[in-house]
Amino acid sequence: MKKFKVILIGLGIIMLLNGILMGINILQKGIGGYKGESMQTILGVDPATATIDDLKKLDKAQIFQLFYAATAPEFASMKGEYKAKTLPLGIMAASADFFTHNFFGPGHWEGKAFFPFEKIKGWGYNLFKVSSDDKVSIARTRKMNTYVGKSTIDDRNSFHLDYSPFNGGLVHSMHDEIRKVNDRLFICMGHMAAGGGSINPAPFILHGEPSPWVGPDK
Repeated sequence: MKKFKVILIGLGIIMLLNGILMGINILQKGIGGYKGESMQTILGVDPATATIDDLKKLDKAQIFQLFYAATAPEFASMKGEYKAKTLPLGIMAASADFFTHNFFGPGHWEGKAFFPFEKIKGWGYNLFKVSSDDKVSIARTRKMNTYVGKSTIDDRNSFHLDYSPFNGGLVHSMHDEIRKVNDRLFICMGHMAAGGGSINPAPFILHGEPSPWVGPDK
């Protein structure tokens, strides 16, 4: 019985600490929602010419303001395989990054792919770098449905990635949203139930010229 109590106390402390960290992480995105600034004001450069380096100069609150200011890309324009990067922002960034690169898929997360199979609906997958027997390959898995609709984060439209139809476990509740900075740079937010849901999303980016759609692994 004493051992059981110790385990319960230990779990309680872990849950409390996790709750505190999550609360700090939420506060770091800023309070009060969108402040009304343009993308150019937030970035300090013309959004049409903005690069990854420009985004790296922003803190977490500014990244969220950029997401609020950006708009959803045209649905049919999101086509092909895009490179992706996590953004190391916030007190829980390291844990989110660790999950993304070690538990989300079969290897290091490298990107996402989309194809507009219908006028307003499509689907896609994620890309992972896998090393085996001194050989490196790309795994294409973790499918999702795609559509444009009202955000789960604010009251504007986003390009949505819904993982629930194809995935179980923690990934079942995963949901990503994408907004456009320019044709080769997109500001994105991802969240899942275990991390607090849409109140506590993690920022990431898609970037570069997309390569052709290949399709998920069989």
